[in-house]
Amino acid sequence: MASPKADAAPDLLAAAQAGDRRAIAKLLSLAETAGNAVFRPDEAAGDLMARVYQAAGAAHVVGVTGPPGAGKSSLVNALAKDLRKRGLTAGVIAIDPSSPFSGGAILGDRVRMGDLGGDPGVFIRSLATQGAMGGLARPALDSVDVLDACGFDVVVIETVGVGQDEVDVAAAAHTVIVASPPGLGDGIQAMKAGLLEIADIHVVTKADRADADRTAADLAGAQDMGLTGKRGRGWSVPVIATSANDGTGIAALAQAVLDHGAYLAASGEDRERRRRIARLRLETAALDLMRREFKRLAPDMAQLIDDLAERRDDPRAAARALIGKALKGGA
Repeated sequence: MASPKADAAPDLLAAAQAGDRRAIAKLLSLAETAGNAVFRPDEAAGDLMARVYQAAGAAHVVGVTGPPGAGKSSLVNALAKDLRKRGLTAGVIAIDPSSPFSGGAILGDRVRMGDLGGDPGVFIRSLATQGAMGGLARPALDSVDVLDACGFDVVVIETVGVGQDEVDVAAAAHTVIVASPPGLGDGIQAMKAGLLEIADIHVVTKADRADADRTAADLAGAQDMGLTGKRGRGWSVPVIATSANDGTGIAALAQAVLDHGAYLAASGEDRERRRRIARLRLETAALDLMRREFKRLAPDMAQLIDDLAERRDDPRAAARALIGKALKGGA
């Protein structure tokens, strides 16, 4: 099936960069559905996504993660509104659970937009996980590129908060916000070490609850013990209590995001983080390409599986044979 409007690539990208929201939406649809075409530079879709990637790189990419129920969506919307007050534009890629019926994102763009729907300086796109639990998939990363290339100052990736995407967001973003709901108490010690350590900014959501101060104190204590925020050598990880209901702490959070961006630029760490992002993109693209080739080699895989089941071959030798065939037939 042809990719949406891939044949109008130059006009589509130019229109999106000029602020045409329909063109931006079409580019995002292409990023989500282009599939194998992305790996074929002789195809219009692949050429377009290559041009999008090369046009991106100016945005400050912010990852927001944390356990389900932390109020990440409300936090992201409040953050976007505050950034707009500062004259900055904001794009949001929100990774949603999939509907068990349609396979699409449960919340969807219109539900998430709320009172931001009429603001031309904000663009929110929901992407379905489609059951994937292996981290941030290529469509999400390509979608970040689209909003970046279209000139949004800040692009936020909001993760589902389960599985590998919690940690992958650290490799995909310049600044990582870990959102925690109140009431964790001793549960903070049981949180995944990796999730604690990737934070550049810790946020305690729902600050209007009575137990929010305790959670903030526990996070600060964990930081004092060296359990959190090991990513930046010269950056002191703040713990900020926020409430999307009454706006508590939202301005402080937005300022912390901007301060962290300034720290990255001044310290030179932004180059290191851009290299991490580039590595994630390379690995993700390579894995996607290998998956495509494995599907093409389904008949060969069936024979190799039969050989393994009958103990006529061993797994390592079979894997080497399969990868060898995939590389010979690759793009």
